[in-house]
Amino acid sequence: MKNKWIGIALGTIASLAIVSFYYFIPLEVEQEVPKDFEEVVAVDSTENLLYGIDIKGLNIVEGQVKRNQTLSSILSPFNVSFQTIDLIAKKSKEVFDVRKIRSNQKFVVLTPEDSSVAKYFIYEPNPSEFVVFHLDDGDIYKVEKPIELRERQVAGLIQTSLYVDMVKQDVSPELIDLFADLYGWSVDFQSLQKGDKYKVVYKEKIIDGEVVGIEDIQVALFEHKGQEYHAIPFEQNGEWNFFDQNGESLKKAFLRDPVKFTRISSRYNLRRFHPVQKRYKPHLGTDYAAARGTEIRAVGDGTVTHATYHGGNGNYVKIKHNGTYTTQYLHMSKIASGVKAGTRVKQGQVIGYVGSTGLATGPHLCFRFWKNGKQVDWLNEKIPPSEPILKENLVAFEATKSQFMQQLAMIPFPAEQQRLLAKENDQPIIQSTLD
Repeated sequence: MKNKWIGIALGTIASLAIVSFYYFIPLEVEQEVPKDFEEVVAVDSTENLLYGIDIKGLNIVEGQVKRNQTLSSILSPFNVSFQTIDLIAKKSKEVFDVRKIRSNQKFVVLTPEDSSVAKYFIYEPNPSEFVVFHLDDGDIYKVEKPIELRERQVAGLIQTSLYVDMVKQDVSPELIDLFADLYGWSVDFQSLQKGDKYKVVYKEKIIDGEVVGIEDIQVALFEHKGQEYHAIPFEQNGEWNFFDQNGESLKKAFLRDPVKFTRISSRYNLRRFHPVQKRYKPHLGTDYAAARGTEIRAVGDGTVTHATYHGGNGNYVKIKHNGTYTTQYLHMSKIASGVKAGTRVKQGQVIGYVGSTGLATGPHLCFRFWKNGKQVDWLNEKIPPSEPILKENLVAFEATKSQFMQQLAMIPFPAEQQRLLAKENDQPIIQSTLD
């Protein structure tokens, strides 16, 4: 059994090629794996299994897909016939479309030691799964890798911003976004103070020793201007939600922000100088500056009433949430697939992408909010919360709260941050802390 790593791009087959709709297919020519591959000594496995395949008597070649490589250009050096490539390309559509093979993704080719023709091709479209192609009989299947869940506890003090300080602790943007959504209606993240504190417990998803994602937050604490806001998970009426230490729900009817990791560039203003029309006129929305293509989320459950292009609004979506509230999302680069008038959407669902269509000088989202048919200032609205802890659940909630608060109390803040906090008595306010 031999291991090889493909260290450079496979050479282009310049002659005798047949163009296919799916890929470039070479004629059947006996070839050798290029000599400039790096040879690696194989490490014997007690089980002799790789991707669930018995690799006894097989050579192993590992590589990464290069730019513009196709299934044919990957397999041609391993003497796989164009008939076989054509067969598996057509047969694999329901499992994995080979036209979606992407550069920089890992693949493995297994070849018998007594043959120059590859027997297996394995492709990893993402870190959590792989696709196995049996080149001899055309069998194709996808396998999900086993996921290990590992608890992680993070504690810190705000020195720059929530985003910057958490990233310094190797916290993923995905977790930061969940944390910001959790406290969006309790804490004003646009004006945090230096020295505000946070603690969060969550689980990371581990595959092959690498972190590939996270699970939902388990418990959290945020201290803002000396006031503590706990996030205690509790099941009520068959649904898990987070509650503060007083039993009030942290969940609201709407998300605090329709886009992630952004800043407010213009607020609701009845007399604003319009940057395009060059005159004073009411600005009845809230502008969120964000990069083109940033996902736009529905802030609450509802039914789409409009999803179209219109004049100064550009591409926009309008959602009726109930008899009281309606929201509108303007200047999209494009509307998300499947979003049209009559579509039911869920809170947090992607409905479009940030752009600058219509009357806009640059990419941003203009978010508008109606209450009882009148446009109002979204940032000043008192959004109704979900149901608090019911009286019959108070005893059980208190026991759950005590357990989680003890867990949070045992998580120390980093020593250096503790020193900085003790040193700074007058702590300046930090603005725009999600930037």
